[in-house]
Amino acid sequence: MSLFPIGLIASGLAGIATFIGALPVLAIRNPSSRVIAAMTGFGGGIMLAATAFSLIIPGTEAAISQGYAKPFAALIMVVGIVVGAWCIELVHGLFPHEHFLKGVDGNCDNKRSRIWLFITAITLHNFPEGMAVGVSFGSGNLNDGISTALGIGLQNMPEGLVVALSLVAQNYRVGYALWISLLTGLVEPIGGLFGVGVVTVAQGILPWAMGFAAGAMLFVICDEILPESQKAGIERDGTIGTILGFIVMMFLDIALS
Repeated sequence: MSLFPIGLIASGLAGIATFIGALPVLAIRNPSSRVIAAMTGFGGGIMLAATAFSLIIPGTEAAISQGYAKPFAALIMVVGIVVGAWCIELVHGLFPHEHFLKGVDGNCDNKRSRIWLFITAITLHNFPEGMAVGVSFGSGNLNDGISTALGIGLQNMPEGLVVALSLVAQNYRVGYALWISLLTGLVEPIGGLFGVGVVTVAQGILPWAMGFAAGAMLFVICDEILPESQKAGIERDGTIGTILGFIVMMFLDIALS
């Protein structure tokens, strides 16, 4: 099987994990802010480790294998990260969205509309996650791709639960909440298709693409996820969740490499 369908399937499965993570909404309706902070931090820790171990390090190695000197390989990563983060910043500026704990980025006073802004935020950052999976498979290293897909899938599960809980809290039906959770995750194979397609067509841009995906992920982590886990009074729970998430993803990357 070629890398193209493998990357698409893997990013799709990572996205479906959003729906799987939402299933506990059938039994859990009102988790504490501490639990949400820990889950959010866990997802952030996974993404942080994936950025380092599955994108930046392999991207640097890919640049060196293409004949670039180490300083220029490092510069490629720097440029890719800056451009990737800048592009996600532009997208966020165009789409007002809601953070579960931090509040609204944009103008919205209606509580039900704010829930949909939160869902928009989840959907927006699922694209670079899917792209990261696709780029990892596009590198030709199946182990890197598998570990990235597993990590992103784990990260998506608490997100799916929070999306479903938010909708149920606004008196939406459980079935509808699960359906929306699934739809937010299905953005990931679109990103995966883009990522694996770009690097499959032109392997020479692989290091740049990995740097770009790393920058997009770093922006999402720093702007969206980690601040959500650090609200006053729950910082410790969020921090512990972040460390655990980082450890899980680090283990997957090292064990599968």
